Amino acid sequence: MRDVFVLAQFRYFSKIMESTLHHFEQLDIRTGTIKEARVFEKAHKPAYQLLIDFGVEIGIKQSSAQITQFYQPQDLMGMQIIALVNLPPRQIANFISECLVLGTLNSDGSVVLLKPQQPTANGLKIA
Repeated sequence: MRDVFVLAQFRYFSKIMESTLHHFEQLDIRTGTIKEARVFEKAHKPAYQLLIDFGVEIGIKQSSAQITQFYQPQDLMGMQIIALVNLPPRQIANFISECLVLGTLNSDGSVVLLKPQQPTANGLKIA
């Protein structure tokens, strides 16, 4: 009887893992390089407007990022980052944000950007 229970649990958890992995695979997370960064004057919370190069396949996308606590616009230029690129565009004030730059969220709300440890080509998929 115990073997039947263990087998049922295994099948249940296998389906959950397949579903979770399927959802993760739907996220298109890529490497990119920030080409331009400027203060987003019309944002309600301090933010920057970024132009990010994701390589030939995806091209250049723009993003609004609330990353002002640890970064200055001039420091962001040329920085490689990791971003979610298959979200629908979102209007923020007078700006259309086309991707979500990823980072860790500290308890005080500040963000530390995720970035490759080594230089990589733009547009590489995160697995």
